[in-house]
Formats: sequence, structure tokens, C-alpha cells
Amino acid sequence: MNQKPEKNIVLIGFMGCGKSSVAEMLGNEWRMDVVEMDRMISEQQGLSIPEIFDRFGEEYFRDLETALLKKLRGRHGCVVSCGGGAPLREENVSEMKKIGQVILLTASPETIYARTSDSNDRPNLKNRKSPEAIAELLEQRRPKYEAAADHIVATDGRIISDICEEILRLAEIDE
Repeated sequence: MNQKPEKNIVLIGFMGCGKSSVAEMLGNEWRMDVVEMDRMISEQQGLSIPEIFDRFGEEYFRDLETALLKKLRGRHGCVVSCGGGAPLREENVSEMKKIGQVILLTASPETIYARTSDSNDRPNLKNRKSPEAIAELLEQRRPKYEAAADHIVATDGRIISDICEEILRLAEIDE
């Protein structure tokens, strides 16, 4: 078992890029506290993410993300798995940078489609259930994602442990 690092890692990227899977492995292998932002927000609100979007709108949800990121300041040894839209708001990016190293996970539209096609709990994929539609939304978000990232890690065709090793190396977390 590895020693828990002092630094934090903030994972960003499009839905289906592997943020949750990578966060889980980092948590297990490195004894890092895992913060799944969407799950925490859902639990705090007592509603699913689609229900929050339907009842209160996307802006309300983004406000909840911002508030949660602010609460995470001062914590150490965490891996934060952000929702796919979190880096679209400048204030969120600013908060992410205060928390730790921001790692952008990427995947092709085909990979994302394969990983998310059975899911109905992703509000921004509603009516976008094709690689072409995913590619369009991905391209809209790419500039914001890349601007927010300290490092970029591709996940296509890779095993999670290799992705984690690359992240730890890039984030300069001692192995």
C-alpha cells in the first residue's frame, strides 16, 4: 500500500473519459480521499443529476459545483472527479487550480459513446446518443477543457493502472 500524498489531483474531462474509474483506483491504491462531485451534489440535494437539471436548471447545478469546489479548499490527499461541465465556468477553474493539479482525461467520441450509450443519467447526452453528436459537444468544450488543464492524459485503449501511473508522474506525486 502506498502512502497517501499531500497533493490533490483534480480530474476533468468529458463524460465517459474515465474520471470516476481513475479516481476510484487512485483512492484505493494511494489511499487518497475520493470526491465524486456529481455524487456528492446528488446526495446533498436528495435528487439525481437529471432531476436537478429538470427542476432547477443547469445554472443552479453549476452553482452547486462552485460551492462544493470552494468547500474542498484546504483538503489534502484528495482526488476530485469533476462533472463534465464543471470546467466550463471560469470560477470553477479558478477554484480547481486552488485545490490541486488539474488533469484533463480525453477519449475519442467513439470511445465515449461506447462507455456512455447505456446511461440515462447524463443530462447533456440526452438527444446526443451518437458518436457524431458527442463529437460536436466535445469540440465545443475542448478549448475550455484544455485551458483549464495542467496536464492532458489520453484514456483510449489504456488500462486504468497505466493512466493512474501517468497522472501520478505528471502531478509529481512521489511513488
